[in-house]
Amino acid sequence: NDYCFRSVYPFREVKGGAEAVSKTFWEPFKQSFTKIQRRPDIFIGGDNSIGDGIWVLSMGHFLGLFDKDWLGIRASRQIATIRYAEFSKISSDNKIVQTGLFLDIVALMQSVGMNPLPPSTGAHFHYPGPKSHDGLHMTHDAPAKEGIETQALVDRMIEDLSSINHAMSCGPELLQRTWHDDMLWYGPAGIGASYTIPRYQEQHQLPFRSQLADKKFHGHQVRIAEGNYAAFFGWPMNLTNSPLGGFLGLPGGSKDSPMQVVDVYRRDGAKLSENWVLIDLLWYLKNQGVDVLARTTGILNPMGVESQEKKRKLEETEKATGPLRKKVITSVTEEESKLVAAGQ
Repeated sequence: NDYCFRSVYPFREVKGGAEAVSKTFWEPFKQSFTKIQRRPDIFIGGDNSIGDGIWVLSMGHFLGLFDKDWLGIRASRQIATIRYAEFSKISSDNKIVQTGLFLDIVALMQSVGMNPLPPSTGAHFHYPGPKSHDGLHMTHDAPAKEGIETQALVDRMIEDLSSINHAMSCGPELLQRTWHDDMLWYGPAGIGASYTIPRYQEQHQLPFRSQLADKKFHGHQVRIAEGNYAAFFGWPMNLTNSPLGGFLGLPGGSKDSPMQVVDVYRRDGAKLSENWVLIDLLWYLKNQGVDVLARTTGILNPMGVESQEKKRKLEETEKATGPLRKKVITSVTEEESKLVAAGQ
């Protein structure tokens, strides 16, 4: 019951231990995506540099046959992939005691024609793994010195960007301190990916800077690095901001909206080269009063949503009446046993 599971909306945090997590997330997930495969592109581990414990990151895609509606998203009966980043905290007796599993649900919705957002400024596609093809550290540890260098570079980049949180723009020279000119930035569906510093600034950074005000960084829960790779996530959020209008192609929203972000980096020499990013945009928008998951699935797959709601209510009823039903069945069984014993 001490096991902690955190994820994206509509799950966010599941309490009750491994059994509750299995019933709430994994069982429905595996029923919807049959023949599921986990296909990691990056696998690293290390000490949390800003907290306690050893953490492991697995990042890549789940792949399976989308055979049954999931979260109201219409099944395609075709191959489907879901981009993920999973952080696991390992105890001293080699058990997972905490999980942060972050998925790009918006990308899955787009893949089956249920796009909940306007067109993105960047390009979204099935993102590749590292250009260097060396991201899997499953059977060997990278030299400690390399991880230290990578973490120091990422920390310096974070400090650079944090220093201009209240600025509505950013010159390319700041990014050039820690990024290669031909950087690759793989953003979440709804924002998309960009290539080179100029296009990254045009297609993500400048819209982010100019269309979101009151940016405040709240820190991370985990930062780890191994070899040329580093990763972090924040909980329950990394930052807050106030949408002015235009970001994600949407109008302005609530002040101090929380944004939960995952970043995975690859260092190439003295600078960063690639960055895979997941943002819980569904939760971000829900905090502004718009549940785009419920709205989109309710419009484009109303029967699937209705079926899920009926199932949920049935499960709640069974849970509430279960003890009473068990008591009635037990009483009837006991009475039958008495009648049999009496020869009646």
